[in-house]
Amino acid sequence: MEKFIPYEKLSKKEKRKLDSARRGTWGEVSPVTRKPQNSKAYNRKRTQDWKKDLLDPVSVNFCG
Repeated sequence: MEKFIPYEKLSKKEKRKLDSARRGTWGEVSPVTRKPQNSKAYNRKRTQDWKKDLLDPVSVNFCG
């Protein structure tokens, strides 16, 4: 059985080894913090949405 040494007194190399052993995997979860998009921020895709509301010139039937 190994002699107990407090974490603070371990060498840098031993601390790294211990930390890597304790560290687990995130699995399917992404560790990146997520937040909602700023609704007031400029968005190029959203600014072009007005074009979709216009009538498609090919589908309009001009009788006359």
